[in-house]
Amino acid sequence: MNADHFIQRRTALGMLGALTAGSALAQGSAAPQPVRIGYQKSSTLIAVLRLQGTLERAFAPLGLKPTWHEFTSGLPLLEALNLDNVDVSADVADTVPVFAQAVGAQLTFLAQEAPSPAAQAIVVRSDSPLRTVADLRGKRVGFAKAAGVHYLLLAALAKAGLGFKDIEPAYLTPADGRAAFERGAIDAWVVWDPFLSAAQIQSGARVLADGTGLASYQRYYLASTRFARARPEALSVLYAELEKTGRWVKAQPKEAAALLAPFWGLDAAVVEQANGRRSYAVRAVTRERLGEQQRIADAFLAEKLLPRRVDALDVDLFKPGAAS
Repeated sequence: MNADHFIQRRTALGMLGALTAGSALAQGSAAPQPVRIGYQKSSTLIAVLRLQGTLERAFAPLGLKPTWHEFTSGLPLLEALNLDNVDVSADVADTVPVFAQAVGAQLTFLAQEAPSPAAQAIVVRSDSPLRTVADLRGKRVGFAKAAGVHYLLLAALAKAGLGFKDIEPAYLTPADGRAAFERGAIDAWVVWDPFLSAAQIQSGARVLADGTGLASYQRYYLASTRFARARPEALSVLYAELEKTGRWVKAQPKEAAALLAPFWGLDAAVVEQANGRRSYAVRAVTRERLGEQQRIADAFLAEKLLPRRVDALDVDLFKPGAAS
């Protein structure tokens, strides 16, 4: 091989290498776009999807990747959604969208979990003299504002012939509520699973009333309307994975509890009991299934806890699969 031929060959190989490197850089520059998912400790299905890496795999063909953002309860989560700090909200209690609607939040309902009324309850300590909801008159009751337990408390008080003004409310996050409950700073605590199961199993909490016959406790998954319109294919993928995960959690209770227990910092027995009381039956949201939402909104308005009347049917609904 003469010198000129050698130089030509090296030049050609160099050009090929440069083209290959340039192509790789071009591909690498198309970094996946984040889908910001807000969740809370009771967001079981989202926790499973995160721990199993399901959404990373499912979103990858769409050029998307999930990022995870934890909140203490549903109200701050939907406030973040309304402020465009997250794109998607994991499940929140049925009461929370009502408060978001009252301030004009632009939200789209993605999915709904079928009722789980026993997954939230009013509890007292094992040595408490309180035996019925009527005994709460004049007592200090702790709960998270705007959470599903807030409506459960209103409904239980009304059934007992009491009003919200007949108790002393203490608005507390679940963590603060547990601490106040255990040291006796509140007389009763209204809380949802898995915190409810933890209080029962670890602290011997006694149930005065759960949601049975009072509040069906349907949990909702939502997206900002901006994101729902921009990336409907992402919501279709998320909906499908939520459905599958809900079925898996119910079919494999011990495996699901073992997966979630270290993530939540709870005993597997607590997680298994909590999961046993949740339906995890993910379904599409229809206007026919929003009936209780109006009763919730009207109950909060009557107690002057909402700034204006809310029309529970005046919402955007996502149709799963429409953009698949």
